[in-house]
Amino acid sequence: MKSSDEIQQLHQKFLASLKREKRWVRFYQLIIFLVFFGSWELASQLRWIDPLIFSSPSKVWKLLIENVQNGSLFMHIGVTLGETILGFLLGTLLGTLLAALLWWSPILSKIFDPYLVILNAMPKIALGPILIVALGPNFTSIMAMGALISVIITTIVVYTAFRGVDPNYLKVLYIFGATRAQSFKEAVLPASFPTIISTLKVNVGLSWVGVIVGEFLVSSKGLGYMIIYGFQVFNFTLVFLSLFVIAIFATIMYQLVELLEKKLIKNN
Repeated sequence: MKSSDEIQQLHQKFLASLKREKRWVRFYQLIIFLVFFGSWELASQLRWIDPLIFSSPSKVWKLLIENVQNGSLFMHIGVTLGETILGFLLGTLLGTLLAALLWWSPILSKIFDPYLVILNAMPKIALGPILIVALGPNFTSIMAMGALISVIITTIVVYTAFRGVDPNYLKVLYIFGATRAQSFKEAVLPASFPTIISTLKVNVGLSWVGVIVGEFLVSSKGLGYMIIYGFQVFNFTLVFLSLFVIAIFATIMYQLVELLEKKLIKNN
């Protein structure tokens, strides 16, 4: 049997190896980033690719500075970010509540199960024009688009997680007199946190897709509008700038969800 000092040394070596691995991962990520943008810039400068269509990182950076200086970019970011966050939260919350309702009532779950399958198979983006007509060409319809695209998949995935909780846990709670609400709070919901967090990660991307598509259809401002306007005036540098900004803020949202995941795991 190893002594406590030997165990401590092994633990420290393990932590050191994890740090080294993390540094190497960051190093290779940086290399891939530099190679990608360096190759893109070089190909554009040497005209291996059409610079009018594919632009270049230097042109995108120059346009970014110009839009930051005149303040227009912040306005477009603010509009799209607000719509995306609200759509993301609304879609996730409604989906989780619907999943809880279906778990609470097995009869309802049996009734609505085929409809959930149909709605999940349906291309939600195709409902965009209907939402715009119903709610008007405004902030509400775009936010609803961001929520609609994620609410059904959230309901299905989270409900499946609720049903997948070990029934023996619930039996023990019922034996000790727990109500259905208490069983949900103490066993079902905590056991489903990993699935809910995974759904949040998926919903980050889905909400951005829904909002951008909504802005394609109706908005006069926002990052989706910048993309459409860039296509209309054949300014593909503006299109790439919009995509670059979307990628940055989608990554930030994803990282925030990961921080929430670490906090929940630590507390549990």
